[in-house]
Amino acid sequence: MTDFLTQLPVRTAVPIERHSLLSDRRALALVTPDADVTWLCQPAPDSPALFAKLLGGEGHFSIRPRKDQLPLGQRYAPGCMTVQTRWTGLQVTDRLAGGLVREVDGRVPAVVEFAPRPEFGQFPVRLELTADGLRVAGTPIELRSPGVDWQIEDGTATAVIIPPVVLELEWGAQPSEEDWVEWVEALRLPAAHRELLRRSALTLRALCHRDTGAVLAAATTSLPEQIGGIRNWDYRYCWLRDAALTVQALVSLGSTNEASAFVDWLHGVLATVAGPEHLNPLYTVRGTTLGPEVVIDSLPGYAGSGPVRVGNLADQQVQLDVFGPIADLVHDLALARGTLADRDWEVVTAMVRAVTLAWNEPDHGIWEERDLPRHRVYSRVMCWQTLDRAIALGTRFGRSADPGWLALRDTIADDVLTRGWNPGVGAFTTAYDGTDLDAASLHVGLSGLLDPSDERFHATVVAVEDVLRSGPTVYRYLRDDGLPGDEGGFHLCTTWLIEAYLKVGRRADAEELFESFVRLAGPTGLLPEEYDPIAERSLGNHPQAYSHLGLIRCARLLDQG
Repeated sequence: MTDFLTQLPVRTAVPIERHSLLSDRRALALVTPDADVTWLCQPAPDSPALFAKLLGGEGHFSIRPRKDQLPLGQRYAPGCMTVQTRWTGLQVTDRLAGGLVREVDGRVPAVVEFAPRPEFGQFPVRLELTADGLRVAGTPIELRSPGVDWQIEDGTATAVIIPPVVLELEWGAQPSEEDWVEWVEALRLPAAHRELLRRSALTLRALCHRDTGAVLAAATTSLPEQIGGIRNWDYRYCWLRDAALTVQALVSLGSTNEASAFVDWLHGVLATVAGPEHLNPLYTVRGTTLGPEVVIDSLPGYAGSGPVRVGNLADQQVQLDVFGPIADLVHDLALARGTLADRDWEVVTAMVRAVTLAWNEPDHGIWEERDLPRHRVYSRVMCWQTLDRAIALGTRFGRSADPGWLALRDTIADDVLTRGWNPGVGAFTTAYDGTDLDAASLHVGLSGLLDPSDERFHATVVAVEDVLRSGPTVYRYLRDDGLPGDEGGFHLCTTWLIEAYLKVGRRADAEELFESFVRLAGPTGLLPEEYDPIAERSLGNHPQAYSHLGLIRCARLLDQG
């Protein structure tokens, strides 16, 4: 791989995929390969950041040997979200458990630097010495560090410590321990790349908020889709679509609790809207609507890639595809349990109601383009999928279904097959009004709307491969979407093409692309959102649920033969 650090046009930065994730399913943090915690939002993962060095700020919490040396490596402790960073004579073990716990062991002195910057560093910080450590004045944030001799200057505390030492950063959250090892050992994992899949499953569970049932799309905001560009978005929220796909992947591995918690969370959100057709695409972890999207001007961004955004304008968009993944999740959840809960059936019928009222409207689509709405093929396919899964559930579990559902399902299918297919292009295009391609249109065949043996699906697979694939990655699209700049290939789209290869009988191509894809994972097995095949570097928010759930799905399909 090309040296990432030589590619950055503005400033050097730790490669995105080399950051490891800490989680107690209440808070999330990122730690660099040399044990610098550069990202932590508290008390919730969509709260303001306490450490935002990741985005060019000053806030961080570092531990390193006093003698300058490079670390020997970093790894997760087996089967959990505990990260170990090692140097000769020194080890730092990090975990989240109602706070950040940092255990320092070894035989050499270490230098600790604690630089909290609450609220993204927008306000002055004053540190106070306490009987057993430090306190951030005016906040509930304390660093318990008995016996450590701190020196404080300009809101930053430094100390030289002799191991063993335990540093505990607390912010008023209740202590919590997760049964990570027991949970992951009970999963049904494919044989190939088992350790990578185990890490992907743990990562998806880490993004599931234990107190609410919400599921985050990613742990970060504003990691760029292009270095130096403006395509920087806040993904620290619960997208209905992303969340459904995430917990569905866990259901496929044998874990249903996360899906049940998400459906319960969704019931709470549904109770706040006049009807399911009024659902926003995304919500906060607490199930509330987002505030306005704002820019943190004081942060220059990752590798100088601003702006840094908080909030997401997409919450006010029309995205008609969100109902399909929810219906598909409930379908798989019911099959896994062997029973369909009344509350789950209520969710499905609510999704059908939304589709019935709005399926033929233009929308902004899965990629949330900040441009005019279009009649998108993928959105229509997901509307069809909503009805198809609802009908299947009703038939399987003896539930009463509206007789009009069958007719509407057929109407939507005919609409897609008639208006979505472009004979001049020789493929299903992005939308009814254009000739551009979109990897999401592969779902015409992946969803079951069109028989995968149909020549039109085969042609669409070839067109996506020809236009949107570049080496080990697949772009979402290459059209002008109204924003300046470019982006990398999108990992989820890569997994869709792998699945499409399997559907059309191109197993060797599927296996080859899958092996190329897994090689893009970082040293601790994490995947961000995108990959630039030209510069050979990762891009986008990290770790991204989409990327890991796609990896799991492809591995399962390949394992089935």
